[in-house]
Amino acid sequence: MRQAKMGDTVRVHYTGTLSDGTEFDSSPEREPLELTIGNGQVICGIETALVGMSAGETKNTILQPKEAYGTHDPQNVHSVERDGIPDEIELEIGTVFEAEDSIGNQVHLQVLEFSNRRVTFDANHPLAGRTLTVELNLVDFV
Repeated sequence: MRQAKMGDTVRVHYTGTLSDGTEFDSSPEREPLELTIGNGQVICGIETALVGMSAGETKNTILQPKEAYGTHDPQNVHSVERDGIPDEIELEIGTVFEAEDSIGNQVHLQVLEFSNRRVTFDANHPLAGRTLTVELNLVDFV
């Protein structure tokens, strides 16, 4: 039976959960995700877990932060003057909005706290620093 290797294009269903069992993403209600293993289209831990799988096989894998979205970097937490945030952006704890960094890349910022004078936000990926469990089902090869 054919086993997946780097460079193979596959179709995969997945369900990702946190250590407390909370589901953060799932594909079975959608079309399977199509990706080429090794092209960096998904986090490296998923690509590594797919290697050696056969069509129809299901596997559970636990991903440490460095295999997933990295560690939480305190240098990605910033505080800025409130007047630097456009008025049309409603601020609530947990709100995520997009901005551009100094070289024009899109970044997602999550509001941690705010007052009339300052806003503190986190530019880390929301799953940074988290251990993830991912159930993978290799549907087929493309």
